[in-house]
Amino acid sequence: MTIAETSRIRLTKISLNDAPFILKLMTSPKWLKYIGDRNVKTVEEAKTYIENNQLKSYQTHGFGYYKIELKTNDLKPIGTCGLVKRAQLEHIDVGFSLLPNYEGKGYAFEATNALLKLAKKEFNIENIIAITLPENKSSIQLLEKLGLSYEKTVKPFEDDEELLLFEKTL
Repeated sequence: MTIAETSRIRLTKISLNDAPFILKLMTSPKWLKYIGDRNVKTVEEAKTYIENNQLKSYQTHGFGYYKIELKTNDLKPIGTCGLVKRAQLEHIDVGFSLLPNYEGKGYAFEATNALLKLAKKEFNIENIIAITLPENKSSIQLLEKLGLSYEKTVKPFEDDEELLLFEKTL
C-alpha cells in the first residue's frame, strides 16, 4: 500500500516480508554508527524487530516507519523514513536511513519531505522533531534543508548520550 510518492520514489508500509532488507539496512555502517546496534543479526531477529516496532506503531499510532522504494528499479527498497512517538520526547520524531549506495542522491530529502506533508495532512501533526548525534553532519544538513531548526541538546535515553534536537512547526 503506497503511503506517499514522488516522481522517483514511493513510501510503503514495512511488512514481515521486508525482514531481509531491514536486516541489511540495520547492519549497514552508518546505521550502526549513528543509530546504533539494535542487536538484529538474523532475518528472524529482523522480523521480531518489525513486529515490535513498525507493526506495533502502525497499530498504536496509525503511522510509523515506511520503506523507501525506488520506482525506476522495480521498486527496490533503498531505505526507510518515518514518524515515531517516543515516550521520552514531547513531539513526534522524524527519522530516515538509506543503504550506502543511495546516499547523497536526494532520496532521503524527497522521501522525508513527502512524509512531512503527509504528517500534517493525514495525521494532523503540528510540530515535528528530529534527534541526531552532533557528529552526524549529513543528517544535520538534511534536517536543516527540510526546515527543521536546532533547538537544544537532549539526553532522552538511558545511555545518557547527548543528542541534538531539531524542531519544525508543520
